[in-house]
Amino acid sequence: MQRTNKTIQLIEFKGTTLPVVVVTLRTLQPEALAEAASRLFGDDDFFDGDAALLELAQLADVPEADWRRVKQVLKAHGLNVIGVRGGSEELRYSAAFAGLPTYAAGERAIPVHDNTAAPPPPVTEPAPKAPPPTPAAASAPALFIDRPLRSGQQVYARGGDLVVLAAVNAGAEVIADGHIHIYAPLHGRALAGASGAAGARIFCTRFDAELVSVAGLYRTFDGGVPVELAEKPVQIRRSQKPGEEASTLIVEALRID
Repeated sequence: MQRTNKTIQLIEFKGTTLPVVVVTLRTLQPEALAEAASRLFGDDDFFDGDAALLELAQLADVPEADWRRVKQVLKAHGLNVIGVRGGSEELRYSAAFAGLPTYAAGERAIPVHDNTAAPPPPVTEPAPKAPPPTPAAASAPALFIDRPLRSGQQVYARGGDLVVLAAVNAGAEVIADGHIHIYAPLHGRALAGASGAAGARIFCTRFDAELVSVAGLYRTFDGGVPVELAEKPVQIRRSQKPGEEASTLIVEALRID
């Protein structure tokens, strides 16, 4: 029998796409970071070993940091820090000395924010080419979610309502063709009436959203929600006054007592 000798390739390259969570930091004090992370994620491993990139652009006059302890704080919640971006040259140099390389800024990263930024003026604007309003109808049974949704996860209740009984964290997204009921903190994005049902609504017991939308109209809260709505029960709905060509998106406090 003739033998064929095959050379084993010891290194092989393959292209792939991996999710990376971008964590915007406004302090590098390990104690303050640990407290803020515990408020956001609890005391358990919220993430499943996800890669994390530290955004340093919000830090001012911080020349160096205890990167080992910063990494330990995030590691306790399941995040593996792979590098940094932004910030001062001195800060990036100290990160590189600690084994954290600098990455260029990307456009489609998923941010994880704290709640210290001042809220910008509210902006309501129509999404381009929104579908024509149609009556809200739930032809499918309501979809129930009883586990926290972490950054990068998405749940879609096709043809019906969505009921969420756990936190929707920053970077997570919940979508429904009907109504959305969230009996927990909303830190991520919620889109009701996804198929064009203008009568759909969003109800939330603790509001701190990144974005909300009803049938194509949306509103963003990049720097945080207005103080009168923060951490309070709210409802989001469309409203069209007589004589107006376009409806507006209303985010208002909801009385539950």
